[in-house]
Amino acid sequence: MYRLLKQNQNIRYYLLGGGVSRLGDVLSGMAFLFIAHDLTNSSIHTTGVAIAETLPYLMFGLVGGVIADWLPRKKLLIYLDLLRVPLIISVVVMYYTNSLQYIHLLVISFVIQTIGCFFNPAHRALLPLLTSERYRTAANSLNDTLTRGITVLSPLITVWLLHSFGTIHFFTVDALTYAISVICLLKVQVSEDKPAGEKSIKKLFSDIADFALWIYKQTTIKQLFILTFFTVFFNTWVWEVGLLLALAEIANNEEEIYSILQGVFGTVVIGTNLIIPYLIKRMTLSTYLLGACIWGTGITYYGTLYDMEHFFIGCAIVGIGLPIAGLARVYLLQSLVPAEKLGKAFSFNAVLLYFANTISLGLFGILVTFLSIRTLIICSGSIILLLSFTVLVMNPAGKTKLGRSLSINLFK
Repeated sequence: MYRLLKQNQNIRYYLLGGGVSRLGDVLSGMAFLFIAHDLTNSSIHTTGVAIAETLPYLMFGLVGGVIADWLPRKKLLIYLDLLRVPLIISVVVMYYTNSLQYIHLLVISFVIQTIGCFFNPAHRALLPLLTSERYRTAANSLNDTLTRGITVLSPLITVWLLHSFGTIHFFTVDALTYAISVICLLKVQVSEDKPAGEKSIKKLFSDIADFALWIYKQTTIKQLFILTFFTVFFNTWVWEVGLLLALAEIANNEEEIYSILQGVFGTVVIGTNLIIPYLIKRMTLSTYLLGACIWGTGITYYGTLYDMEHFFIGCAIVGIGLPIAGLARVYLLQSLVPAEKLGKAFSFNAVLLYFANTISLGLFGILVTFLSIRTLIICSGSIILLLSFTVLVMNPAGKTKLGRSLSINLFK
């Protein structure tokens, strides 16, 4: 795996840019929640900001995938990063001119995520062009380690910014990371052959319809998407909002503890991602289900015991299961979807995820007014665990392949 970094300069720049940008996304994501909570002191309004981050994918996600397959991906990524810089800086400007209102957070969050509808599928679809199939699991693992595991750095920066400059400068750091991402992308050398032919609104919707029909005929991809929807639905509110609100019930410095928990999660994610390529070379649907079982166990654990120590342990367990499931999903898409459909595949995946996110945030945002946060956490974790375990037990062929892959790589 480390040989890939040494030999492939394109991968180094791709991973560096993506990792730095992810750090900024983590910081600004927390800042939107923190500032919304400070401005309104309302769990419903805090949930509203989270919904504003998911709604664009329902509206533009599939369109973004088609555009990612139509246009040169590298150029598209650079232009989108350049566009995000002034948008993020505008939040800082409004804050210092005393004009920042809750509605501004909603609008900026919505626009930033709309840009992400086009950026994310293009970024994911670019990776297979930079490496061979032999190194794909290693490349995905390194990418996930840097883009999701980079959160291990966020607590240090979060605490420093909170005490030195304030939450608002989370956005300043985010704008800087977009600029660094542009520099790294300019260093990536890639040859892209874009399909010739009609490019119109009619063709755009035609491509979306054709891809939906193609998915319907693909058994494994279809099962993967269905399982992903339910897993994410029961996770989103619990992880993004419920965890912060739960900490507020048992501690006075919930924002700092929340960021530290994200750091623990990121540390475990890094360790898990570094180990996975040595244990599993080829992933199956059962690999995803195994990760989901561990994921659900972690949520159920910290919801059941519900004190500070067990929140840390539970988040660490989630940090093992979630990257296993995530890497398996990406690997299956890259392996089973033709290159000319890959942008649409990742955008469809994103739309599905954000559709689950939006419903989760909306429904749980209502349920939290009737049920305790602890009850919602326990129920959500238990359902993820039971659903994934049941399907795993009913999928003996996938289990056999998973066991064989583990055995071969452990004793190779």
